[in-house]
Amino acid sequence: MNEKLFTGRKIALTAMFTAVAFGLSYLEFPIFPAASFLKLDFSFSVQLIGAYMLGPALGGIMITVVQLLRLLTTSSGGVGELANLIAAACFVVIPSVIYAFKKGLPTVFLSLAAGTLCLIGASLLSNRFLTFPLYMGEGAAENFAKFFWFIVLFNLIKGVSNSIITLLLYKRLKKLFHKFL
Repeated sequence: MNEKLFTGRKIALTAMFTAVAFGLSYLEFPIFPAASFLKLDFSFSVQLIGAYMLGPALGGIMITVVQLLRLLTTSSGGVGELANLIAAACFVVIPSVIYAFKKGLPTVFLSLAAGTLCLIGASLLSNRFLTFPLYMGEGAAENFAKFFWFIVLFNLIKGVSNSIITLLLYKRLKKLFHKFL
């Protein structure tokens, strides 16, 4: 693997994927009225497509830049962005690392399943030990227990929906962007 990580084309594509993911991150909506703080967006699919095409390192850069940009307009004091950074890293970097070692559609399915499971686990941990304690203080453990299944189901929906979008778009976009790489 003598391939350069930072070429002009890769930097430009990374910036493009980052900009699209950043824009999509604002098109978010709650899916559970009882847990309206859990908002679904489809920015992970764009970051994952970019990570599949450009590699896990550039995928990690995309995730970090999107969350740093989100800090400019946050209402969560950065706590939500940190939790989302952790979740995105699990959902994007892990599948792209798996895919980097073995390409092919079966690997894509396996890597998306692994990414979704890691997303659920990371979201549970970051909500339990980071988000809930910083927002709720003393009542964090009780509130986390109350919202546990909402968090699991929400992240399952988020992982599966972003995986489906990735599967539908990846092959089409790969052919288009292959001309640029």
